[in-house]
Amino acid sequence: MPAPNYRELVRSYLDLRWQLDPVAATAAGIGTHDHRLGRFSRPDIKAAVAALKAMAGAFEEAVVESLSDEVDQTAVLNEIRVWIARLEKERPHELNPEFHLGHLMNSWYMLLVRQDQSLEHRGRALAARLADTPRFLDDARATLLRPSPVFTDTAIRVARGGIQMLREAVPAFAALLPTATRNELLEALEPARKALDDFLAFLTGELAERSDGDFAIGREALDFRLHFEHSLRETAPEIERYGQALMAQTERELELAAQALSPGSHWREVAERLRRDHPVRDALVSHYASAMKAAHEFVVTRRLVSVPEGALDVVGTPEWMVPLIPFAAYDPPGAFAQTQRGLFYVTVPGARSDGDPHCEHEIACTALHEGYPGHHLQFLVAHRQASPVRRVVSSPITVEGWALYCEELMAEQGFLASAEERFFQRVHLLWRALRIVLDVQLHTSAISFEGAVSKMVETLGLPRASAESEVRRYCGWPGYQLCYAVGRRELLKLREDRKARDGSAFDLRAFHDEVLTYGGLPVALIRWGMGFEG
Repeated sequence: MPAPNYRELVRSYLDLRWQLDPVAATAAGIGTHDHRLGRFSRPDIKAAVAALKAMAGAFEEAVVESLSDEVDQTAVLNEIRVWIARLEKERPHELNPEFHLGHLMNSWYMLLVRQDQSLEHRGRALAARLADTPRFLDDARATLLRPSPVFTDTAIRVARGGIQMLREAVPAFAALLPTATRNELLEALEPARKALDDFLAFLTGELAERSDGDFAIGREALDFRLHFEHSLRETAPEIERYGQALMAQTERELELAAQALSPGSHWREVAERLRRDHPVRDALVSHYASAMKAAHEFVVTRRLVSVPEGALDVVGTPEWMVPLIPFAAYDPPGAFAQTQRGLFYVTVPGARSDGDPHCEHEIACTALHEGYPGHHLQFLVAHRQASPVRRVVSSPITVEGWALYCEELMAEQGFLASAEERFFQRVHLLWRALRIVLDVQLHTSAISFEGAVSKMVETLGLPRASAESEVRRYCGWPGYQLCYAVGRRELLKLREDRKARDGSAFDLRAFHDEVLTYGGLPVALIRWGMGFEG
């Protein structure tokens, strides 16, 4: 029997990907699945795992003719392996109610904000997803077993946010639709609201009573993710030691920076004082827009990386979206969307806000991290690649690692003009270093939820509510948070290795351009593609 055709397999895999996760298809700019929700009952998950195993077997037998395709083939195989392990061993469909709610909330949110399809298409698709919501939540209720109390409490908060979305954002969106589509949407809205209200009652009652599970996935599962999801050779303890060392180094740098800014003050005191410097609220959106423009111009002028076309619009968050975006959010273009236009929403603090989270001295870092040369630029390049794998298969080790690497790069190159901006760049690095330690400790049961929250408060001086929100995310996304600083390290090492190999011929822009052609594939696979063995 002839070996499977690799390129046909890639197409088949993407079809399966969208079939199993239609919300991911919406995010990618593919409208054919916009009316659907995923199916995550036990029989559905069993069928999904069988399909993924068959797909993995086919990819293992496929013959590729180039190193580039071999790199992509490895990335796909690793993604499938992680997906199978997650469904079979971590079992979020049974042990984390937020797994279901996150899919559901994103299914609505994507249609509310994404403009890849016509308004009427989005309205009809949202109506269909709302109509399917009662069935979806019934399946979730029947599938969930004994979650961690952290997961159930997080899901309660998410469900309340979803109820607010249905009460405020969806009706505001419906008002923009043609009459027939609006009526279709509003007809589906009430049953969806009731289903979500009932699910919240289930979360706070029956499920809360039996929520005695553990959020930690364990050392073995975390090591599996490090190896297959992020292509790292290190084990969890080695990664944790790196995080501890980076924390110590960064805190020393912060103390020196604080003494230069305010002699005799601890760096946390300096940070607290500087965070009281807020931009004028009426000029907040234009302030972010100016910072994005300045970062773009700096990258072009310094020839740090090639900048493809693709607008990044900085806009005030519409009133109906404020419940979804309390601070700010970047919405990238879809991988296969015809129009490559990103949006950066800025929420101006108003009567419903608890304070002003926007700090004058942190805006430049946010602009370069989210815009240029960070996430937006990275997505624009990835979405232009001929390889569909490099458009959609990714690891946060590269996606988040690249954006944090860009903070370092732009500081090196002089974009962060003030001492205060450079100070906060190191504060952000300390935050990411602490994430490494907590990510590993939480998922190897070396620290409790409360212990992690206290560690964040003690180390960064965060308000306790903010620290709790952070740690909830770490519990639900094992192996993700460590990727920012570890990815930065991997990219810096790759740059140094490339410099050593190229000598006087090394060109920083050419290096960055080549890295970005791999999209979000793990840095180790980029090294392989560039001709480095390890």
